[in-house]
Amino acid sequence: MRCALLGFVGGAAWLQTQAMLPPHIPEVLLAIALGLAIVRAAPGLLPLVRRRPTSLLAGARPHAWTWQRVLKPLFALLAGFAIGFYWAAMLAHSALAPQLAKADEGRDVTLTGTIDSLPNRFEGGVRFNFAVERVEGRTMQVPPRIALSWYAGYRGAVVTIGDVQPGERWRLTVRLQRPHGNANPYGFDYELWLLEQGVRATGYVRAGTGTGNARLASFVYSFSNVVEHCRAVLRDRILHTLAGKEYAGVIVALVVGEQRGIPQSDWQVFNRTGISHLISISGLHITMIAGLFALAASALWRRSFFTRAQLPLLLPAQKVAAVAGMLAALVYVLLAGFGVPAQRTLYMLAVIAAALWLDRLASVTHVLCLAAGVVVLFDPWAVMWPGFWLSFGAVATILYATVGRTADHHRGADAVAVAAGAAIAGAASSGNRPLSHGRRPQLNRRQRFTADLKAAARVQYAVTVGLVPLTMLLFAQVSLVSPLANAVAIPVVSLLVTPLALAGAVLPELLAAPVLQLAHGTVWLLVQVLEWMSASRVAVWTAPTPSPWLFCWALFGTLWLLAPRGWPVRWLGLVAWVPLLAASPSHPPEGTFRVIAFDVGQGMALLVETSGHRLLYDTGPAYTPESNGGNRVIAPYLRARGISALDAMIVSHADADHSGGALAVVQNIRVLWSASSLPPGHPIIRAAGLHTRCEAGQGWTWDGVRFDMLHPTAASYGDKTLKPNARSCVLKISAGGQSMLLAGDIEAAQEAELQARAQDRIAADVLLAPHHGSGTSSTPPFLAAVRPTLAVFQVGYRNRYHHPQAQVYERYGRLGVRRARSDESGALTLEFNGQLSIESYRDAHRRYWR
Repeated sequence: MRCALLGFVGGAAWLQTQAMLPPHIPEVLLAIALGLAIVRAAPGLLPLVRRRPTSLLAGARPHAWTWQRVLKPLFALLAGFAIGFYWAAMLAHSALAPQLAKADEGRDVTLTGTIDSLPNRFEGGVRFNFAVERVEGRTMQVPPRIALSWYAGYRGAVVTIGDVQPGERWRLTVRLQRPHGNANPYGFDYELWLLEQGVRATGYVRAGTGTGNARLASFVYSFSNVVEHCRAVLRDRILHTLAGKEYAGVIVALVVGEQRGIPQSDWQVFNRTGISHLISISGLHITMIAGLFALAASALWRRSFFTRAQLPLLLPAQKVAAVAGMLAALVYVLLAGFGVPAQRTLYMLAVIAAALWLDRLASVTHVLCLAAGVVVLFDPWAVMWPGFWLSFGAVATILYATVGRTADHHRGADAVAVAAGAAIAGAASSGNRPLSHGRRPQLNRRQRFTADLKAAARVQYAVTVGLVPLTMLLFAQVSLVSPLANAVAIPVVSLLVTPLALAGAVLPELLAAPVLQLAHGTVWLLVQVLEWMSASRVAVWTAPTPSPWLFCWALFGTLWLLAPRGWPVRWLGLVAWVPLLAASPSHPPEGTFRVIAFDVGQGMALLVETSGHRLLYDTGPAYTPESNGGNRVIAPYLRARGISALDAMIVSHADADHSGGALAVVQNIRVLWSASSLPPGHPIIRAAGLHTRCEAGQGWTWDGVRFDMLHPTAASYGDKTLKPNARSCVLKISAGGQSMLLAGDIEAAQEAELQARAQDRIAADVLLAPHHGSGTSSTPPFLAAVRPTLAVFQVGYRNRYHHPQAQVYERYGRLGVRRARSDESGALTLEFNGQLSIESYRDAHRRYWR
């Protein structure tokens, strides 16, 4: 069974790497099921299937032993793999079926439906999912679930944002587009996330269209609407009670799993200290709540609720406790939004509760595999997110490092219960007792405390060490202060903050305020300690994301390190970590350079690499007050590459689509010096440290690669009539007879100026299209002077400026210039090594949902 379940998970994961979905899925699934039935029901067809003793010493035939120990598990693994692959494909076909037609993008349509999620309110608007019930006035096919944004003051219009609540029915006039997200190496896959949520179109609410937007019903009853409404009520209650408190978002996250109210600065502290798993409804919290309800139910049932009913004679208290714990866990998981860690814990609890009711023993490894199989059964895309692998990896590490290594090694139901309970707790970094196959000897209180402390340290050590390779693979960093931070944070968050937050969310208002204030004050004190821990430069170890073989080698070393006592020289396992932790970022060869043009939407951001230096040209746009190209695209990419410092950063001009991510870059990455055309006193200049002004005539050479600043002139800074675009920093990069011209947002006047002033210096093989291909730039004389063979357009999908303008884009084509657009190709990697090569991220990483 375990092999089949592991194969099922592996097959579903393999499907998510495919560029196309396989056809004829029902027939294949039927054939696999038929093959399994034949093998199981007609063992006479295969001599190896005979049921024999599994030990050669017991007199089993060699072919029977081979079947039981080798072929049967292998067959189960392969069959599970095939079923998982085609099951995930069938669900993917079904999820992709509701699709907005390409021709219907950007057209206004009036819809009637219900608010289908917890609204996310932000400065200037609100976002929510909308369950479509009816399309009015058009024959347009609209997917049943869409994601909408409702903005205030769009383009100066006075728009009143409806106070939308889950379960309300609205009539809304909207403008939709197909799912589309930025596509970058090591970046968040927004399109996959939408597919997993069942969202097949995104858009925004239109105002002033004549039909109006109106609430039609205050609540439409359904199970999901009731759940989301309860989450909204609890969230609003907490935010009202803790109005103006900086960590109110943390309290909300612990109660309803809504993490969007936590600012990026706090997440940075939590990630650097390795306690981000606690700032959510995790398996540890769910197990704790389930355990409290189970204990309460058991105590009351044993006492027959203080009556003479003698209820334990009708039903054992253990079974009542299992049901109570399961129901409490289910409610809490629903409040959590049904995330993967919460699902894993719920399914484990369900398996153990079922085993208890049926009086059957449950192996912890069976529980773990079954929980993983159930998660993938309902959500095959879960394998694409770090939480899935961290969640199950943590529990598997505990099992490997502790099961069967303590006490008397007696077998029995108690051993299974203890082991399964520790697995349910998830927990990983929880500090619960180690798994045991024996009963604890009689100890006094002090001895029990010492034993529990040692057990907690042992589990914490196992998880900290065991997850190092996986953490490096997923995040390219590992927190060195995590053991100490978790030792402080786990008891504080799990035993104090979470119970207080839950109690404060449901108590009457008079009692809720002091309880929530106490929870918030505790979080405040905890964060002060965590900020002190995270402030050190050695708090986090970073290295490039390892290759598959390097990860497997480090994993082998970790298994060796955590092997049972008596295993020879276990410390040698650390040697396998050396290539993992000591790896350095890759560089292009001497005298060549590489350019990565990021897909940041409507904005510019390019990383230029030589054999020993790195330069960032522009930093992408600001998406929201908390989100920008710096912290969403650039910093994750640099972190995954193991790049902790930039030699230079150039911000071409002050427009938000070029400078929006600069502050985030400076906060996350060390920048040695910066250059820009920004006005004196600009926040970016103050934050960047060593800064110089872009001026024509500047130049330097790195590793055989020449950098020349061609624009703006020093005199242009005194002209107050010029717009920021006119002073864009124009940089030319040359090496080995090849070159690229980064033109920023210059327009026709500056193009003509460059022709007159530097006619012989602007020719380049690759041109970053000026001003994203707007109608005010890329004039025919300028293109004739540059003579590019390739033009790169960094533009947002269906951007409101309609960049690149159709006539400009066609102008490049008529001149025989090859064109690449970030909205179609994703991030572009250009190698200048004697011959120009270009790689499109979307082409190199084709997936069926893109």
